[in-house]
Amino acid sequence: MEDFKKLFDAFTKLKVGVIGDVMLDTYMWGHVERISPEAPVPVVSLDKKEHRIGGAGNVALNARSLGADVFILTVAGDDEDAQKLEQLLKEKSIHTDHFLKSKQRLTTNKTRIISRNQQMMRLDAELTNDLEKKDEEALVGQLRAFIQANDPHVMIFEDYNKGVLTERVIHEVMTICKDAGVITAVDPKRKNFFSYHNADIFKPNLKEVKEGLNLLFDEVHPSLLNSIHSELKNILEHSISLITLSDKGVFYQQDNKASIIPSHLRNISDVSGAGDTVIAVAAVVYAATKNVHLAAEIANIAGGLVCEEVGTVAINKDKLQHECELLLS
Repeated sequence: MEDFKKLFDAFTKLKVGVIGDVMLDTYMWGHVERISPEAPVPVVSLDKKEHRIGGAGNVALNARSLGADVFILTVAGDDEDAQKLEQLLKEKSIHTDHFLKSKQRLTTNKTRIISRNQQMMRLDAELTNDLEKKDEEALVGQLRAFIQANDPHVMIFEDYNKGVLTERVIHEVMTICKDAGVITAVDPKRKNFFSYHNADIFKPNLKEVKEGLNLLFDEVHPSLLNSIHSELKNILEHSISLITLSDKGVFYQQDNKASIIPSHLRNISDVSGAGDTVIAVAAVVYAATKNVHLAAEIANIAGGLVCEEVGTVAINKDKLQHECELLLS
């Protein structure tokens, strides 16, 4: 039987790098009492405004919440939102020495307007073109310095298609990590889906797999998922496929070892950020244990737990440990 206290204590000895697109999540909570006389839209009276860490920052926050020592590597805009984001990361004890700012970029800010726990609207401020060459070089340079100075256990790639993880950055960072013996875990998006060669963990969701491989199917069953893993492996030559199946749970395969882990019954409030939690938890548990089944089991529980909250939230370590003891012992 797994000693979960011992395992969760071991997370504090891990060094984790997270590279990718960071975002600021802005939440405006209010109430609606009338329709606007100017247009057929509700008038939201603002009660409170809150800033949270999003995108790759949320992956870093989840890894940090588990107790790991976490470093963020990114390029954001040279603007007020980047300063706010950097400050929030520092407050959570996430290292920001490799948080680069570029005058050519705009920091992604997703503003959600919420009333009665329902999202009414989202306003996105962002720039999604690829990093310019000098920013790519600066980011890869930061990565080399980070690995040399810190010798991390795992590097998580969090791709939101906002332009930080370009083909060149992906290729060079993957190569540097492989040469240094650093575990690589990838949460891909469609644009550079097939650029992540030789990753240790490749974690798309089912929709991304369908789009990436141009597949059409309705029913999900083990033999279909086995053939998806084989098809991905032929192209990517990665070690582990970890595919999130929405409310059906997660599927993993490593060599001939494969399993669908069904999700646990939850009161779902909001699925935003669940993928961030899954990749962070899976990467941290795998780095600590090299046990893919256990990593998938714990990541599956963690993804469900954060869906019970409204908005992007990081996993609660004590709550997760308690759930693991309850459901996996």
